[in-house]
Amino acid sequence: MFEFPETINLPLASVIDSIMDWLLLHLDGLFDFIGAIILHVVLALESLLLFVPWFIIILLIGLAGWKLLGKISTAIVFMTMMFIIGAFDYWDLAMRTLSLVIASVVFSLLIGLPTGIKMARSDRAQRILKPLLDAMQTMPSFVYLIPALMFFGMGKVPAMFATIIYAVPPVIRLTNVGIRTVDIEALEAAKAFGATPKQILFDVQLPLAKPSIMVGINQTTMMALAMVVIGSMIGAKGLGMEVLLAISRIEVGRGFEAGISIVFLAIIIDRITYSFSKKDK
Repeated sequence: MFEFPETINLPLASVIDSIMDWLLLHLDGLFDFIGAIILHVVLALESLLLFVPWFIIILLIGLAGWKLLGKISTAIVFMTMMFIIGAFDYWDLAMRTLSLVIASVVFSLLIGLPTGIKMARSDRAQRILKPLLDAMQTMPSFVYLIPALMFFGMGKVPAMFATIIYAVPPVIRLTNVGIRTVDIEALEAAKAFGATPKQILFDVQLPLAKPSIMVGINQTTMMALAMVVIGSMIGAKGLGMEVLLAISRIEVGRGFEAGISIVFLAIIIDRITYSFSKKDK
């Protein structure tokens, strides 16, 4: 009497499995094409970061900290963090992780910015996309690894695919919020001077929404870094793989070094990307 009736059963799992089987059967070529593009972008970034000498990258990060945040002390801290990562013998792994993060953010922005703009300009699109974004943000991150593995197998590509899905909602949401909260008087003034909808978008709404959009990019970048670590479980080499190996072998010191390296990267990326939201328009 107090147990849920066994006769009531929603076969959602079997429906989703059927959809996945259909996609794999009919869109296999499309997924191969998408995977090839993602892989080429990741490998190009990885090759570039590994080709540039370590001290040049440290100097560039220090310069970015100084110019964007306006403090020499911040630049010194950033450079020290990167030097410590190298001293842990994790430089190559850190560059591989950074390449995955950068590529994930690029693809997330290519998807997220136009979607956020469409969401801001259409109440119907907002009503449709809001529940979807809610589901994407509350779904456990490990769940995204399942379809990624089915579509692309093991390696960098499925990790990137899962990362993009996981990281894209913040930039969509905050682009939508930023554009919708633009001062109505600025829009009315632009319309009074005969501006077209395209001119209003690019010359009024996007510039005024820039702080909100940049916060969205910051959040997307941080979520991408978090997911790239989880992506190591399906073959994405990087600092996340070191954490995974340390857990499996119960090597506390190794895990601590890899974890600290990830934290240092997160701090640097967070401060640099967040600084753009504070810049003068």
